[in-house]
Amino acid sequence: MSSKDVKTGVTASVTTTRQYDEEPAGVSLMDLALSVRKHIVTAIVGFAVALGAVGAYTLLATPKYTATAELFASYDFSTATTEDISAITMAGSYISNQIKSYPDLAKTQAVLDPVIRKLGLQTTAKGLSEGITVTNPEDTLLVRVEVESDEAAQSQRIADSVAESLSEVVASSLYSTSNSLIKLEVVQHASLPQQPSTPNIKLNVLLGLVVGLMVGLAAAIVKDMADTRLHSAQDLEKLAHAALLGSIPESEVVVSKTPVVINEPGALVSEEYRRIRSNLSFTLPVEGEQSRLIVLTSTDSGEGKTTTAVNLAVAFAENESRVLLIDADLRHSSVADKMNIDGTAGLSHVLSGQARVVDVVQTYWKPNLHIMPAGVRPPNASLLLNSATMQCLLGQALKQYDYVIVDTTPMSIAADASVFGRISDGIVLVAGRERCDIKELTAIVEQFDNAEVPILGTIFNFAERVKRHNGNYYYYASDRKSKRGSRPRQPKGDSSTRQ
Repeated sequence: MSSKDVKTGVTASVTTTRQYDEEPAGVSLMDLALSVRKHIVTAIVGFAVALGAVGAYTLLATPKYTATAELFASYDFSTATTEDISAITMAGSYISNQIKSYPDLAKTQAVLDPVIRKLGLQTTAKGLSEGITVTNPEDTLLVRVEVESDEAAQSQRIADSVAESLSEVVASSLYSTSNSLIKLEVVQHASLPQQPSTPNIKLNVLLGLVVGLMVGLAAAIVKDMADTRLHSAQDLEKLAHAALLGSIPESEVVVSKTPVVINEPGALVSEEYRRIRSNLSFTLPVEGEQSRLIVLTSTDSGEGKTTTAVNLAVAFAENESRVLLIDADLRHSSVADKMNIDGTAGLSHVLSGQARVVDVVQTYWKPNLHIMPAGVRPPNASLLLNSATMQCLLGQALKQYDYVIVDTTPMSIAADASVFGRISDGIVLVAGRERCDIKELTAIVEQFDNAEVPILGTIFNFAERVKRHNGNYYYYASDRKSKRGSRPRQPKGDSSTRQ
């Protein structure tokens, strides 16, 4: 298969992915669950604050007691005259119409002033009415008087007094006739409240839980919408339009000056690098050569690009392949520091004609692993990397090594990766969890697309470990199969252990 076929295949894969991405998207329960899981601390804090606020209100609120008295409205037939007898059949309808006005009547001065004088209350009719609720239950002839007060006995006395006063007003002074046709009698005197009606502790606790849950979810969702950092490998695949080659868990052992594949060969992190090595072994050789050129870049610094390049070089060399690792990040080199080797002379000296390749290449760990540091920082990095000397150097390297790994400058700093990507028919994009900005990633993917440099695969760094089961770790980033692309089959010549 030719290099052109590879590009065609990659383009087809990208087209399929974009068609998938352009499908109508909605917010599913899974999306909400992922948002909450990514921002679980925010959700918990929001829940606790809301629950605490409701709890504080419940504890600090002044207890209120509610007493209830009830009256029944009936037609007073004893007051009816001979002329009124014909209207007796209309009594029910008459009472129903009249009783609708009694809730408002009960809050007037005519009813409340006598109550204030009787009980010696230090208030006005308007002030007293604020603690009184009068209702006429639907389809009944009842009038219900509810009084809320700071004292249980006071609410009882006021409720009974308001009911009696309302009954007297209706019976004596409400109608123009000497006697009212409606009789309003107290049928249920107010009883002494035994428990506060407010605050309702049980109801408030339930309300606090519901409100806390809603506030926590809302806080997590809002933070997720405002957060532009990359959190999962699934998002990386979707945004980069490329399959996931592997996820590297966050681990302290990676920080060592010695590559973890050498320092901790049996560690989980080492196995993940070997997994990526196996996947990368399926990339096609550069056209006209038998060797593979692997170009690594990232959106920004601090995403673990160089650490990944170093450990992949060691993983390939571990498999007896001839490997050359080139530090082409001439602006901020770090390969020499990561491998604890001398970096005073390197690629910049070769490209500027100050040294030969043989003078700067160093053997590391095994005879088949060679390292070319970046050397000193030149003032014209882009000019040197785009030179014919650089292309000649790569051409010679591809004749001598099975794998040539190039660690390039992050794309947010310079587009050097595009130069090497054209030679290798693509690049490998490294992205760090919570270190990669989604907006920058999207812009860089578009930049590669415009330059016709495909992204051959992605590597997700600093993945979270969530649980261990039967000796195996699972990650937020890599515990689900990708919807796009499948993992390459194990090569016959690769003796690495698949996971």
